Amino acid sequence: MAKTDDRRKQISISGITTLENVSGLKLGFNRHLHFTLAKDRNVANTRDYYFALAHIVRDHLVGRWIRTQQYYFENNPKCIYYLSLEFYMGRTLQNTMINLGLESSCDEAMYQIGLDIEELEEMEEDAGLGNGGLGRLAACFLDSMATLGLAAYGYGIRYEYGIFNQRIKDGWQVEEPDDWLRHGNPWEKARPEYVIPICFYGHVHHSKNEAKWVDTETVLAMPYDTPIPGYLNNTVNTMRLWSAKAPNDFHLHHFNVGDYIEAVLDRNIAENISRVLYPNDNFFEGKELRLKQEYFVVAASLHDIVRRFKASKFGCQDNLRICYDTFADKVAIQLNDTHPALAIPELMRILVDLEKLHWDQAWTITKNTFAYTNHTVLPEALERWPVQLFEKLLPRHLEIIYEINQRHLENIKSLYPDDEQRLMRMSIIEEGVEKKINMAHLCIVGSHSVNGVARIHSTIIKDQVFKDFSDIEPVKFQNKTNGITPRRWLLLCNPPLAALIAEKIGVGFIKELDQLQKLHAFVNDGVFVEEIMSVKMTNKIKLATLLEKEYGIPIDVSSMFDVHVKRIHEYKRQLMNCLYIIVMYNRIRRNPNKPFVARTVMIGGKAAPGYYMAKLIIKLITSVAYVVNNDPVINNKLKVIFLENYRVSLAEKVIPATDLSQQISTAGTEASGTGNMKFMLNGALTIGTMDGANVEMAEEAGENNLFIFGMRVQDVEELDNKGYNATQFYEKIPELKQVIDLIAGGYFSPDQQDLFGDILTMLFHHDRFKVFADFESYMESQEKVNQLYQNPHEWAKMVIRNIASSGKFSSDRTITEYAREIWGVEPKVLKIPHPNEPKDN
Repeated sequence: MAKTDDRRKQISISGITTLENVSGLKLGFNRHLHFTLAKDRNVANTRDYYFALAHIVRDHLVGRWIRTQQYYFENNPKCIYYLSLEFYMGRTLQNTMINLGLESSCDEAMYQIGLDIEELEEMEEDAGLGNGGLGRLAACFLDSMATLGLAAYGYGIRYEYGIFNQRIKDGWQVEEPDDWLRHGNPWEKARPEYVIPICFYGHVHHSKNEAKWVDTETVLAMPYDTPIPGYLNNTVNTMRLWSAKAPNDFHLHHFNVGDYIEAVLDRNIAENISRVLYPNDNFFEGKELRLKQEYFVVAASLHDIVRRFKASKFGCQDNLRICYDTFADKVAIQLNDTHPALAIPELMRILVDLEKLHWDQAWTITKNTFAYTNHTVLPEALERWPVQLFEKLLPRHLEIIYEINQRHLENIKSLYPDDEQRLMRMSIIEEGVEKKINMAHLCIVGSHSVNGVARIHSTIIKDQVFKDFSDIEPVKFQNKTNGITPRRWLLLCNPPLAALIAEKIGVGFIKELDQLQKLHAFVNDGVFVEEIMSVKMTNKIKLATLLEKEYGIPIDVSSMFDVHVKRIHEYKRQLMNCLYIIVMYNRIRRNPNKPFVARTVMIGGKAAPGYYMAKLIIKLITSVAYVVNNDPVINNKLKVIFLENYRVSLAEKVIPATDLSQQISTAGTEASGTGNMKFMLNGALTIGTMDGANVEMAEEAGENNLFIFGMRVQDVEELDNKGYNATQFYEKIPELKQVIDLIAGGYFSPDQQDLFGDILTMLFHHDRFKVFADFESYMESQEKVNQLYQNPHEWAKMVIRNIASSGKFSSDRTITEYAREIWGVEPKVLKIPHPNEPKDN
């Protein structure tokens, strides 16, 4: 299918099309296609075309990648190492074309060949190596670090299977494996020359002045490198993901005697470490395989970091103690939540056991090197590993943690000599029926900086969750409000909006998102208001076509696209949204001829496989959707769609088409959120609580430009102190009572009347997130939404104000703050010379 002139206009800001570029791309495309197929192009399929295009784009990356690494070696800057168990990268092709300024040329080349570049882009598998916000944040950060010219490396695990594919069968979530590598990955480069042995189990042998970890079992860590290009600056950083390999692939003697399973058993056990991403949704499970994953990635990464440090141009391999004095001046390691916390005792093991530094010197280096980002205040999400498991799996690290804790407690005791309770609260080792290691405490003690990811979240961890620690070291605690990369979340996913903005204020906003403030001048510009409305309608039509094809549900594009997409969890309160859907359903049923603001409600997200309540919530949503969508009285006034298998590539289609973004977590529970920022940037209005980054969004845009409802953090605390009685709200709010009675009576589950009994029991007796308490305020706010939506021009003006106020929420701003205030480096505007240019230019 040939591309349209509109498509060509929209991507014109993504690079300059030249005849030379197009000709070279066409030549390279055909060369790669021929090389891949070794046969006539006429038999190629769409996937072959995608791989050919991916390889020619990758060719443009490689020279920049090599030159960037040469530049780092020659200039020896301080390096930033971002350790994360998750990197939710999504697709790579289009993002790479945009950052290299090749999208226009590639689009034109494919057009001349007779191919539709959008069709080729759809062939790429999502790299779903993350559960949600934490992993997607890491991906945005890598983009920003490259764009800001920081010498940065991302370290994680190359999971063979990413976050599971979600299928909805009979209304229930069913998990299927995400075999994202089955067709190969054109963006990665295996680096077998840097394979690292990783040890587990064994025991510790102590002699006079040293400890040796002996009789261990070994797994090999094989690195795979993925290039991370900055935006139009020729910088290409590296994400290195580790894959577990067995040291002995095959036991021939077992095979020869017919024991075929035993012949490969060790290999399977070893490689299980990187087999699958743990889909743990804010709930900690102390499983041995997960601990193996956490140690595997930090041990491999730290070995690699130390190797890089020693091999640096100005490094010293003769007198290692002198070298290590400068270690923290040249190395900054950011721990993305507690998952890589084992990096702290592992670096101590390297420095003390292997490099023979004194403990105090090693500890100073370690603390000055590490910084810790906290991502949750939910107690069930905080990692607490059993000491017994550590003793079995990582005996030397347990000894080091005990030593760290003893010295830490001695310091606390010197400050508070008579406060035994404080010692217990602040200990890294938690006493009890089962001794456990508090990994958050380990991170705080072993880092020079601790930050939350939104101002309200940072206040909560400083004043409540980790108050004892902040009382002693208040300067250590910082805030770094999250951000999103505007390259993917505007330029890539919403080209018509990006083109319209560029037409009004120029293209500077792509790297300096604060420039969006210039759009405030156009709020009352009637032509611009109409153009904003037209862009939104274009995106809605495109999404409606996709959804109708996928679900067979006709969608009224003039209806409000009301979207609630995020992981399914009680604190994110998809239940509240579902209850309000039933309220709207009841209102239409009562007065079918009364005017009603039509809505298409979309809810999407995955529930962790072991999270029963979340999966039951999905079943309730899909059951309500079935009733609503098949009731002839409702007609087109209300449609409900559960977006199956929500992922990055689907988000890129849904977010630009959204009118109303639901961000309705209980105040004080969402650390930040980044979906809220993506919707704001793409012209959706927010209905939400004063939680996470919503608070700062309301400050930037003005609270009157969001639909804020519900309790604030202090209100939640007061209700907790008073005692939350859900029945009072049930009896007080007639429409809520009617909804609950319908669910209890089996209206949405006629074949099993008590199917949703556990949801009702939770709502009345165990609801930590207080759905009923906020419900009346939620309904009132929804009425304000309906009133404004009936005035399209006023709605569009509020949309413009939100877009114009979203500049703060760029990950470029976030990373600039990390760089200056935590890592001690300065972002560079320097553009590394193109590979075709001399280095000294």
